[in-house]
Amino acid sequence: MDRIAQIKAFLEKTPQDSFLKHALALEYMKLNDDATARQLLEELLAHEPGYVGSYYQLGKLLERAGDKEAAIRTYEKGMEMAKAGNERHAYNELQSAYEDLVY
Repeated sequence: MDRIAQIKAFLEKTPQDSFLKHALALEYMKLNDDATARQLLEELLAHEPGYVGSYYQLGKLLERAGDKEAAIRTYEKGMEMAKAGNERHAYNELQSAYEDLVY
């Protein structure tokens, strides 16, 4: 069974598992299926806005799609959530991605 099928099987048992949704999105990103990956990340963040690692991945997808403004907003929201959750490492990664686009 491939990784996508495995993750989907796990998600059937726990459909709101943010870790599994994030992992599934990453698998789709590896296949360059950005539309599916983006949908999964957006659903994840709508359900659990504090899952800060997904802001970075979504921002990178938006950058790749050429939507610089949406990527900037995504990084900003991720930095806000990382700061609120006292997740310094995630904040620094998001800030670096943000600064690469803005400056």
